[in-house]
Amino acid sequence: MARKLIKKYLPDPSQVKNNRFLKLFGKALHDPQLWHLTRYSVAHAFSLGIFCAFIPVPFQMVLAAGGAILLRANLLLSVALVWITNPLTMPVIFGFAYYIGSLFFPNTSESFHFELSYEWLANSLGAIWQPFLLGCLVCGVVCSIIGHIAIRIFWRVHVANQWKLRQLQRRQRDTSH
Repeated sequence: MARKLIKKYLPDPSQVKNNRFLKLFGKALHDPQLWHLTRYSVAHAFSLGIFCAFIPVPFQMVLAAGGAILLRANLLLSVALVWITNPLTMPVIFGFAYYIGSLFFPNTSESFHFELSYEWLANSLGAIWQPFLLGCLVCGVVCSIIGHIAIRIFWRVHVANQWKLRQLQRRQRDTSH
């Protein structure tokens, strides 16, 4: 089932419950609905996790966990998916988000040189923050919707294939008797 496939890649719930940043949610983390893998909880978790991945702040995991608690989405998936933006992928993803945002602002430069330094942040961030944040919002919403739809389709196809396989096995069993 789709549940088994997803469960294989998820971290252990006790690791998430004991995460020092997520302990601020206290007893809310012990709600069993946050740990179930259903079509809806997984689709909502994908939407939420992908959207939070595009929020350019530290501790995106805390935002994803809070959103999962509010939406009753799968907490593990929501938190794990924010790692789409990690130190290796951040320059590419946020550079693309800036590019998308700059399409909405005609006077912005289409190219900029990113440097991870305090001087660059102090001097350049003031000029690019509007297209950057708008691009993050647009990319987050679009990717979130695509992720939600993709998971719903994947789940439905996977369950349908499993159903057909069981029916075929049942027919073979019945004809052999």
